[in-house]
Amino acid sequence: MLPIGVLLIIIFIAMYCCGAVRKSTFVVITTFGKPTRKIESPGFYVKWPWPIQEAFTFDQRIQNFENEKLDESLTSDHYNLLTRVYVGWKISDPEVFFPKFKDGSISEAERQMEGIIRSAKTAVVGGHKLSDFVSTDETQLKFDQIENEILAILQDQVNKKGYGIEIKYLGIKKLEFPEDVTQNIFKVMTSERQIQISETQSDGEKQASQIRADANTKGAQKIAAANAEATRLKSLGEAAAQESFVIFQQNPELAKFLLNLDALEVSLKDRATLIFDQRSAPFNLFQGFSTNLMKAK
Repeated sequence: MLPIGVLLIIIFIAMYCCGAVRKSTFVVITTFGKPTRKIESPGFYVKWPWPIQEAFTFDQRIQNFENEKLDESLTSDHYNLLTRVYVGWKISDPEVFFPKFKDGSISEAERQMEGIIRSAKTAVVGGHKLSDFVSTDETQLKFDQIENEILAILQDQVNKKGYGIEIKYLGIKKLEFPEDVTQNIFKVMTSERQIQISETQSDGEKQASQIRADANTKGAQKIAAANAEATRLKSLGEAAAQESFVIFQQNPELAKFLLNLDALEVSLKDRATLIFDQRSAPFNLFQGFSTNLMKAK
């Protein structure tokens, strides 16, 4: 029985005096309620049993938090805006975090951060116009800038208060408007859309006018080039005709013969059966053709 009793005592002491630090966790050892040791590396540790010492475990990973209610803020142009944000934070110093919040309570830390977030949102929203949040023109939206401004204020306040917390990121999760503001927003958006439509139509008309002017210019240039080419070809033709005319004046019979050949070529251009008088031009060219053909045979 004695060995069993000793074994039970050893187990009892191990349960109350030993522990293990898992990966991605902190352990804070308190002595009579005050933090005296921080353990960050995974492995086993030894402590005095309660009530002398006690171990508290904290998660090193990023915590995701968002306020439950939509907070109302006033924009710089006096529109009420309802916003909800999400925050990513982590415990950076558990020895500081533990005494700041009762037993290192995560929920208590987030409750106190909620008040800081609300104040930061009110300050940032009050410095921006409604069009920075809602606009038909995406280039006018400033969500990234607004989120960064709220994040900067939150980080500064948390650091000043010494919470042992590091704020990693912040973003706007939801954006709403009270009912009495919705109609005004629709009017603003409609007005902005109408301005965009007018600008687009004006730009389209300018582009169309420019396209027409360019087309007319190119058309006039091509017509001028064609007329110049036609004039050049006409001059060449007249020069060639003048040369031919001189030759024809020197040999009228040759000119008459060539004209008859041209006329005959036109008549026989398509397949046809001709009945003609050999005495009439240009068919008088066939006179004596059959006789010469018989002689050749």
